[in-house]
Amino acid sequence: MKVERSKRGNAVDVYTASLSDIMFFLLLFFLIISTLVNPSVIKLLLPKTQYAEQITAEKNINISITKDLQYYYNDKPISFQEIESQLQSELTDKKVNLTVILRADNSIPLQNVVDIVGIGNKLKVKVVLSALKN
Repeated sequence: MKVERSKRGNAVDVYTASLSDIMFFLLLFFLIISTLVNPSVIKLLLPKTQYAEQITAEKNINISITKDLQYYYNDKPISFQEIESQLQSELTDKKVNLTVILRADNSIPLQNVVDIVGIGNKLKVKVVLSALKN
């Protein structure tokens, strides 16, 4: 009796041409999703104390200089000599971060603007020069 061996077929071919595209899209998907995840997921109720420092507040002061060299402190006329004392009185509260927004006419000498910035530097106050967008 003759025993025949069963014929085995060739191994099935796996086409991997689109596998790299699928892996790229999965990687891209997980990168985008991972940026949206909130890292601090632990929610706690923290105890309160009466001795904790208060959060510092932001306070903006507007100083304007007109073309005829008139100074305005929050829309109120003021002389140049009084600006430093006004800013110093605003700084008495240590829990306030003070920012001076300086608005100057474009026709005034630059020295007048630099004088205000110098007062801000002396008092360690942030001075920002305001400009209009064309």
